[in-house]
Amino acid sequence: MIKSSDYKAYSKFIESLAKKLTKFYYSKLDKPFKISNKLKGKGYDPVTSADKAFEKFIRKEIKKKFPKHQVIGEEFGHQKSKSDFTWVLDPIDGTRSFVIGNPSWSNLISLNYKGEPILGLANFPILKKYYFNTSNKSSYIFEHGKKKKIRVNKKILFSNIKLSGAFNGSLSLKKQQKISKIIKLMQFPCTDALSYSHLAEGKIDVVIQAGNKIWDIHPLIPIIKAAGGIVTNWKNESAVKAGNILVTTNKNIHKKMLKLLKPASN
Repeated sequence: MIKSSDYKAYSKFIESLAKKLTKFYYSKLDKPFKISNKLKGKGYDPVTSADKAFEKFIRKEIKKKFPKHQVIGEEFGHQKSKSDFTWVLDPIDGTRSFVIGNPSWSNLISLNYKGEPILGLANFPILKKYYFNTSNKSSYIFEHGKKKKIRVNKKILFSNIKLSGAFNGSLSLKKQQKISKIIKLMQFPCTDALSYSHLAEGKIDVVIQAGNKIWDIHPLIPIIKAAGGIVTNWKNESAVKAGNILVTTNKNIHKKMLKLLKPASN
């Protein structure tokens, strides 16, 4: 078990890292960048010189403070050790947004203990705000120089939900046709980690995505859970495995969404 004093030390580090990352962006990366496509002819998965620079910067900061911890990052792989602690990094979540100048991209970082994400950070340099949790019961947003506790919108009825979703090229047309009710409900844009953060803040009620990698979702799991939300895959299994993700604000809505997603979850 993690002691609350440990939580404190780690969340302090995460907060200082958020501020450093935004500074680093404006001092070093707010300029033209190189783009390459990781999937060369098999689809589109962009990576930029900024992704790599961010990840190197984060790894350096972790190494300074926690040299024995493991690190898994999207761009530079798994640095193994015997430690029970692992940092999971997505240096730029929403690289497509980054490439076209949408401000919704973020730096995502989670601290995992024995494989379970316990602390998360979603830092939005352009929007000048970040989301994080300090325990398994408290999540916050920091913006306009102030820290504010956030909660999901627990009381919302299914008939009134705001649903944000995206399949990111990971769900075949055939499967999409099987869940036409869900497609009709997808009336709010899905903007990468910002949608999950908005759910934790009570602004939207359901987020669904297909084809997530661990670094896309691990940092958001503790933030959402500590804000009172529910995170699973489409088969109601742990979201730690990543893949197709469902996030909702209460059990009733989660159950209904799982049922509607079932035809596409096999």
